[in-house]
Amino acid sequence: MRSVDLELDLDVFAGPFDLLLAIVLREEISLLEVELGEICAAYIARLGETGELDLEAATEFLVLIAALLELKSRLMLPSEEEVELDLGPEEAAEELLARMLEYRRYKTAGAELASRFEFERPYLYRSAPLPQSLRRVSVEAARAVYDPDQLGAALGGLLRIPPRLDTSHIRPTVSLEWRLEVLRDLLGSRSRVDFDESFGTEDRLTQAVTIFALLEMHKKGEATWNQGQAFGPIEIVAGRGSSAGRGKVAAG
Repeated sequence: MRSVDLELDLDVFAGPFDLLLAIVLREEISLLEVELGEICAAYIARLGETGELDLEAATEFLVLIAALLELKSRLMLPSEEEVELDLGPEEAAEELLARMLEYRRYKTAGAELASRFEFERPYLYRSAPLPQSLRRVSVEAARAVYDPDQLGAALGGLLRIPPRLDTSHIRPTVSLEWRLEVLRDLLGSRSRVDFDESFGTEDRLTQAVTIFALLEMHKKGEATWNQGQAFGPIEIVAGRGSSAGRGKVAAG
């Protein structure tokens, strides 16, 4: 039963509960003349007649009655003590209206969420049933699963710091364009470059890609190299296509 459906028959008012509340807030009837106890008794009697209890409706009724009791207690206090209150009767009435509006807002939001949940219910994933092999197990197997020593070993494994992963086999990516740029920068400042002096400290992958970059420059006429003997030192020389080579020819 909703609180708005409650019909009242009081000395100062007869009609639905929500109309009485509106009249009290508009100060057309003094709250001091309204017997709130009779309203509670009428609500309980109505619940006994219907035999159903709506928790949301009961919550709404309790919120309204509590607010009305607080407002009436402020009105019944003597004037000298009323000054010490945080809120006067008028402010308390405004606070009551604000509470009602806030309660109605949250109630409407809850109803909207409930309707959306019901609408999306067919799309929820359901858990799969327990496999047939696991539905019936022996007592010994169940005890083995919950063995304290096994549980302690599992927790100990989680607390143990794992060893550092070996990433030495992972080599960085070396692009041919990057090594071409490095060689061109070196040959742009000088016409001859010692390979071991410039790239001897690099890793083998970088040195190999540098050799491929040197072959690419040799094909374009930008550089060449001299090596007096096998496995001997390599001297890179700027070709006619490089900036250093063009400067040398112009100077000659």
